[in-house]
Amino acid sequence: MRIDDVLDEVRALRAADAPTHGGRTLAYVYDSGLAEVDELGARAYALASAANALDPTTFPSLLRMENDLVATAAALLGGDQETVGTVTSGGTESCLLAVLAARQARPEVADPAVVLPTTAHAAFHKAAHLFGLRVVAVEVDPVTFRADAAAMAAAIDEDTVLVVAGAPSYAHGVVDPVAEIAEAAARRGVRMHVDACIGGWVLPYLRGLGVEGPAFDLSVPGVTSISVDLHKYAYCPKGVSVLLHANAELRRGHYFGSADWPGYTMLNTTVQSTRSGGPLAAAWAVVRHLGDEGYLRLARDTLHAVEAIRAGVEATDGLRVLGEPGATLLAVATDGTDAGFDLFTVADEMRLRGWYVQPQFAHGHSPVNLHLTVTAVNRDCHDEFVADLRASVDAARASGPVAVDPALRAVLAGLDPDALTAEQFAGLLDAAGLAPGADAALPSRMAPINALLDAAPPRLRERVLLEFLGVLYRPSRREATVD
Repeated sequence: MRIDDVLDEVRALRAADAPTHGGRTLAYVYDSGLAEVDELGARAYALASAANALDPTTFPSLLRMENDLVATAAALLGGDQETVGTVTSGGTESCLLAVLAARQARPEVADPAVVLPTTAHAAFHKAAHLFGLRVVAVEVDPVTFRADAAAMAAAIDEDTVLVVAGAPSYAHGVVDPVAEIAEAAARRGVRMHVDACIGGWVLPYLRGLGVEGPAFDLSVPGVTSISVDLHKYAYCPKGVSVLLHANAELRRGHYFGSADWPGYTMLNTTVQSTRSGGPLAAAWAVVRHLGDEGYLRLARDTLHAVEAIRAGVEATDGLRVLGEPGATLLAVATDGTDAGFDLFTVADEMRLRGWYVQPQFAHGHSPVNLHLTVTAVNRDCHDEFVADLRASVDAARASGPVAVDPALRAVLAGLDPDALTAEQFAGLLDAAGLAPGADAALPSRMAPINALLDAAPPRLRERVLLEFLGVLYRPSRREATVD
């Protein structure tokens, strides 16, 4: 096919996606609102996309750019002359490597455990699954959703190899009491990781704007590592994250080398071997261009939008903000009364009005809520967002809440997800409205599906959605054709 025709097909396919610019997708994407930043990132990406960070001696430009990014992140996040770091593909890989380094440093522990609050990112559960650790999940405060420092300290024992806190947690946007948790970890000689993937590049600038909150970075005694994603509030193209360690000895455990084969000696700093230089160069260029002044300005714009949206939510009948958010994320729930509507329907109504807000299922003390990731571009559209949110609540109230039949709830509660057959899963997918046709199109109204999934125990929900994922990732004959 001609190049122009292929590109036209890409544009046509992308037309069905949620918008990545304009502030109307309040999850997954981060928009500075600055077109020149996007252009700079794309051009730098193209310049280095063919270079391979697998071998820094062959591509020294990538080594220089990685060291520069690590130095910038360390300066921003309380590092010193001993601080080292690694650029990864994203927050999950940074968290994986933090867990791996801690595990490898304690080979004598037969049953290694990671202690984390129940609000910790699922990436740490993935790391525990992959590397053979036991998760000790500690309940958070049921009102503030902050980690309980005393309970975290009590959970640390001789098997603990790592303790985790969030700055902020993704689900509720609250910053955990890092200093108290780190002190407890240090007393037991245990490593302490701060997951600042989503907040690490914006919290320091918010502090400069007078937003108060607990200390969270490497300057806090006892914090041994911290992760920060540059494709979030550094507004760089995906996917770039930085994992910082307080010193080189702490980092060593996630390095890998293998000379026991007839090819080149493979040396890896990350989970990946081949790494395109594109994301690294794009991040390096954007960070150099924006600098402290640019990021302070973007943080100011984001703060303005967060405050306006939060005020609008709290002034809307039937809604409230969960916890006490300390950064740029908001979790919007009903006010606890018989509101007469459900948030899954509100999410559908917002989608009809051109907005994507992310439904979050109930978990422990956390009720069903809508997650909002607010970025700098939302400064220009927060009034429209609040107006459409109120209209969506009114529409949801008029249609009434989605109900799941009590008998079906009982059936779901009694199912063993590990004992179900593929045919039974197919039946569940069909019942949930998740059995897509050839085009894998989902229903325009997701509220009934989400209500049913919310009624399912978490393990069953995981299995059903994984089966659904398997259905989605099946190539058709048309997709496999190459002209």
